[in-house]
Amino acid sequence: MFFDMMQLSHPDLFIYSPRLQNQRIMSIFVPMEVRAKKALGQHFLTDQSIAKNIVGALEGRQALEVGPGMGVLTQYLLPRPELALKVVEIDGESVVYLRKHYPKLGDNLIEGDFLKMDLDGIFEGEYSVIGNFPYNISSQIFFKILEHRDRIPEVVCMIQKEVAERIAEKPGTKTYGILSVFLQAWYDIEYLFTVGSGAFNPPPKVQSAVIRLTRNSRTSLGCDEKLFRTVVKTAFGQRRKTLRNSLKPLLRQAQQPIQPLLRQVQQPVTESIDSISDAVSPVTEPVEVTSHSQTSPSLQADPIFDLRPERLSVEDFVALTLKLQR
Repeated sequence: MFFDMMQLSHPDLFIYSPRLQNQRIMSIFVPMEVRAKKALGQHFLTDQSIAKNIVGALEGRQALEVGPGMGVLTQYLLPRPELALKVVEIDGESVVYLRKHYPKLGDNLIEGDFLKMDLDGIFEGEYSVIGNFPYNISSQIFFKILEHRDRIPEVVCMIQKEVAERIAEKPGTKTYGILSVFLQAWYDIEYLFTVGSGAFNPPPKVQSAVIRLTRNSRTSLGCDEKLFRTVVKTAFGQRRKTLRNSLKPLLRQAQQPIQPLLRQVQQPVTESIDSISDAVSPVTEPVEVTSHSQTSPSLQADPIFDLRPERLSVEDFVALTLKLQR
């Protein structure tokens, strides 16, 4: 019955060549366009001039595109002869579309979850990351990139405007936060341009922005990195308080056993991003707080603890971490 109905609507399906017949059958099931899925945070860019500008900002010779969707960036990346390109897409419908419309991708089209991928096996050597990141997981993508910062010297991406401003912000404002410190510790941030909601289908309720991250020359923070991350997350977890109050678990006299203190330091902390749902992962890393972390009179009197976290630069947080290590 199914094939009878197909034959009525597509009488030329049943032809002699099995190969051509299969091609025609498959073409029926290849979507003309992909349906945007709210669960995946999909808003497809439709403005071609913006797509060209995003691709034009990429300088690397090897690139991984995250979430190509219907290939609005892919179409401008593929023709670049100097660029070795791979794309990763989690949406099965988009994968079918890309295989049909961009057969040149071949095995360089990876169906999978970027957040669960082994990024060390993508390319030999360094490579860039490019993409229109889903708003709801952009922070997770950045944390994943930070884990592989020595392999990823460049990121060009479009994200929610408020998040882009937060990442690029300098110390001293309410916008400055956890992502600002973590990413600026290892990358130089450029806010390239703003993108209105009318450039997408469906249009999001917020504006977007394109930023570029370029790996800086820092090879080490010069302090305990686990403690550094905990200090930053804990401080911004109570950003309205001074560091003296927000960092009490790290400042108190080490008169109690180590394990209770560790449990206090490991309490989940997330940074409020106002109306942004792009939450930052909680503090769950154990930090070794030893007797060397006892609060000395000089440390108690240090004026840095009278400041709020948004006043501190990356270098200030490194210096603060070193004070707590001693």
